[in-house]
Amino acid sequence: MIEGLDIADARVWRRKEAKARSIEAGALADAMRDEENLVWVDLLDPSPEQLRQLVLRLGVSGTVVEDALAPHERAKVTAHADHLFFTVYATQLATDTLAEHADGGSHLSVTRISGIVLPRALITIRVRSPHCEAFDMGEVVKRWDDSASLMTQGSGALVHGLLDYVVDGHFDTIQSLDDALEGLEETLFAERRTGSEFVRTTYAIRKDLVALRRAVLPMREVVNALMRHRGRTGGPLDAWYDDLYDHVLRASEWTESLRDMVSTVFETNLSLQDARLNTIMKKLAAWAAIISVPTAVTGWFGQNVPYPGFQAHSGLVMSVVVIVALSGGLYAIFRHNDWL
Repeated sequence: MIEGLDIADARVWRRKEAKARSIEAGALADAMRDEENLVWVDLLDPSPEQLRQLVLRLGVSGTVVEDALAPHERAKVTAHADHLFFTVYATQLATDTLAEHADGGSHLSVTRISGIVLPRALITIRVRSPHCEAFDMGEVVKRWDDSASLMTQGSGALVHGLLDYVVDGHFDTIQSLDDALEGLEETLFAERRTGSEFVRTTYAIRKDLVALRRAVLPMREVVNALMRHRGRTGGPLDAWYDDLYDHVLRASEWTESLRDMVSTVFETNLSLQDARLNTIMKKLAAWAAIISVPTAVTGWFGQNVPYPGFQAHSGLVMSVVVIVALSGGLYAIFRHNDWL
């Protein structure tokens, strides 16, 4: 291997043993040349020069350096003559409570994992970003240990274990956002009115969904490409990859439904606000009509010309009766029409 290469972890499985053992960096070259071995090498924050030397030593495409280290790369699979290169994104939600979304900021952590897939080896490349830690391979290694019997199937077993853990993380994130959206729906139809905090929370969840969608949707192409290039071997991995692809489809469909749901929440909130405004305007118009009756009656009886009851007690009684009768009649009509 390359001198000074930042190797975070390395393991080897013997074909007949199906049991992993750690291996030192100095012994990796010999282990990878042995066709009886299945080797995994994990690189953490390698420099471009180190990665360049590695791909030259392994004889893989030089485009791997740019694809593995360049920022904002899309999740994808690139097929070459004797190897595959893939990039996927793992997600984790920092909070799943509705109150903590109220600041309007994004709470989704997205980490990138790239891999070089050789017939008997998998090299994973992790790059730390200023905003989040590198992807944790510890849980992936546990899954490999739990499925040690599959390691006799080659590097495809390692890739499946890694992607299966990534997709499970997508499901956890989607479930958390789904729960947050259910909380929004309860708030939306509660008796109290929504305010700026509700709008900020909805906007924060929408931002997280947009970022999550960028990580989840390309996984269909990634898994489909891996299945296509490895072919149907008739081995046990075929069923595992079929199950993985089914999970990816479910995650994609669930993400799309949440995207539609959060848009519906926005639109429903606006519709409810318009409905409340119409109700308020209707009530104000009804009360204005009722108040206009005393104004009109007192204006009539306040004129300075003789009329029935002018300067007499009967005029006061008559004006009060007219005001009460007309105002009460309007109130009854408006209440019947649900305007008050």
